[in-house]
Amino acid sequence: MASSADISVAVVAGEVSGDMLAGRLLAGLRAQLPNARFHGIGGPRMAEQGFVSDLQMDTLTVRGLFEVIPRYRDIKRIQNTLRDRLLAERPAVFIGADYPGFNLGLEMQLKAAGIPTVHFVSPQIWAWRGGRIKKIQKAVSHMLVIFPFEEEIYQKAGVPVTYIGHPLAEMIPLQPDQDRARRALGIDTGARVVTVMPGSRMGELKYLAEPFVGAVKLLAARDPGLRFVVPMAGDKQRAYFNELVERAGLSDVDILLVDGQSHSAIGAADAVLVASGTATLEVALFKKPMVIAYKVMGASWQIMRHMGYQPWIGLPNILAREFLVPELLQHAATPQALADAVWQQLSDAPGRLRLVQRFTDMHHSLLRNSAQESAAAVMRIIEASPSS
Repeated sequence: MASSADISVAVVAGEVSGDMLAGRLLAGLRAQLPNARFHGIGGPRMAEQGFVSDLQMDTLTVRGLFEVIPRYRDIKRIQNTLRDRLLAERPAVFIGADYPGFNLGLEMQLKAAGIPTVHFVSPQIWAWRGGRIKKIQKAVSHMLVIFPFEEEIYQKAGVPVTYIGHPLAEMIPLQPDQDRARRALGIDTGARVVTVMPGSRMGELKYLAEPFVGAVKLLAARDPGLRFVVPMAGDKQRAYFNELVERAGLSDVDILLVDGQSHSAIGAADAVLVASGTATLEVALFKKPMVIAYKVMGASWQIMRHMGYQPWIGLPNILAREFLVPELLQHAATPQALADAVWQQLSDAPGRLRLVQRFTDMHHSLLRNSAQESAAAVMRIIEASPSS
């Protein structure tokens, strides 16, 4: 293999979850390729590993099926520009960190040109759009999967695959310390706390923040002593959420908005109201009762609900293969329904204990050294490459 100083590794992450996953992988790779050039599109977690972002990650961030249409030309132009650069550069490997709508198309073109491609985390073909496996077969040299049941899917499809465990299972302790999380946020250890997570992207906030604020208002009316913690992903999100809080007349309700600190916010909670996505798995790994909500543009919802293969949308329920926690989707995600479901989670002490055990078992099943496992898989690809 060539000296690590001569090796280029290209990576694209299009959103926060991909940045976190790729950051872990790059940490493992950096130990073996200390002088390699890591570049592409990514966020702060990747930058911590010496990654150089050729474009800001948020230029790619978009949510929903129809929401992408106004951005299609811009995103396609970015994809084509990046493709041309990489075809000229010929990196040792291209790694697509999630973001399949963008990355699989790019990977298909790079693989056809002889550049090895790794896709990190499987698209949810086990949940919907199973036909995408045909595109994956053409686009992906090696798939890295983070859920145990995904390995068999790719083995059957003839796609080389490695199960690496879920990085979150390493980052979150098996026995989280609630008192410590509360002290970190300045919250009394004896308080009753609901953490509210309407999403990190403005697209999510547009649909979920208002019903979530409505649920907070109803819960505070039931128990004025409740404390609410809301982690915010940025200034825009904070300003938007604050506006809704003021409009709802909640100036007297104890709502703590924190910048980031989502793990402290979850760790401090007695129950969590959370947007569907990776955050639901974080809540499960913190062993917290939760209510999952999901809303998108109406037209997107009509298509998505007919393309689903299973009755669950939240990751903890998908992994458990049953409704461990409530899911309130689209029109069902009303303030009243959300508040009632959270109240039930707060009030059901035996149910809380059962969830702790189920989520602990789930945690063990996802626990691997993901940085080491993923880096080892990528290194095997680099070493097998004719250009190495």
